[in-house]
Amino acid sequence: MDWTQLDWQALDRLRDGFIKGTAAVGPYWRTPADLANYDMTYAERIGWKWDAVLSELRRRNWTPPASARALLDWGCGSGVASRRVLRAFGPENFDTLHLWDHSPLARDFAAQAARRDFPDLKIEHSALRTPPSAFVLLLSHVINELSDASLAELTALARRAGAVIWVEPGTHADSRALVSVREKLRVDFDIVAPCAHAAPCGLLAPGAERHWCHNFAEPPRNIYADSDWVKFGKRAGVDLRSLPYSFLVLQKKSAPSAGTARVSRADSVVPDAAARIIGRPRIHKAHAAICSCDAGGVNDLTLYKRDATVLFKQLDRAPAHPPLYIWKRDPSNPSKILGGAPS
Repeated sequence: MDWTQLDWQALDRLRDGFIKGTAAVGPYWRTPADLANYDMTYAERIGWKWDAVLSELRRRNWTPPASARALLDWGCGSGVASRRVLRAFGPENFDTLHLWDHSPLARDFAAQAARRDFPDLKIEHSALRTPPSAFVLLLSHVINELSDASLAELTALARRAGAVIWVEPGTHADSRALVSVREKLRVDFDIVAPCAHAAPCGLLAPGAERHWCHNFAEPPRNIYADSDWVKFGKRAGVDLRSLPYSFLVLQKKSAPSAGTARVSRADSVVPDAAARIIGRPRIHKAHAAICSCDAGGVNDLTLYKRDATVLFKQLDRAPAHPPLYIWKRDPSNPSKILGGAPS
């Protein structure tokens, strides 16, 4: 398929269903062409979010547990999540890719796409009643389609995994739903990312209701000069620059990572004092307003340009997904940042 073959009627129907939340009412893939159109456009944008998450995991020196040699892509759709993960960590580090989706069309499409990219990898349609014995669970853009009962079943499946990588849209509702999953699973799992701590989520504290955990992925740089993507953005009503996402990465406490340094609370590569910027810093002429999350909770902090000019400029020019920071805060006014450095 190429850009001249896009079926806009199918794409409009799919997007309308996703926006209105009606996509969860029965399988929404009608033909293999639906999946091909989706995979080339909307799924590719989701893939950029996965790229951002996987890039952060590499910066944190994390890889999936060595014992978890299977990938289970739950609600796989066109299979963009599992293909991104296999590229990031290497197909040689997995024995089998298991695909599951309500739609047989989706399972078939995802399997065919994965076989094209990874011809030596064993690929199976998953039977959820008998999942692999040790697996990494991949979840992408599913949480707003789940009933309470379905979410409970999915959480139970997650408890059986060696690791979980879960990416969702960066909306207030989806982010807070993912926080609820975090709280249910943090007893059994080390929290790899996005959190810089393993304490209860500060977003659940009184007064933090308006905040939500999200960041922004950076699209490939050539997108803005690509006439096909520019036309797609205009026709679909999509801002190509805006890729908000929320995510959660967990590792079973009994499952050591295959990486050179295990990211866990027991022997973390994340300093205890590290804080994460939620969303983006809001840059003004003389100060930056920052929503910061650390083990002490979620706080609205202010950095005045005059106090730390270099840091102010760094934040102004920060990439879409900023690193963790260690702040130097004013002892007499803890909401004021006097300095800091990336962690």
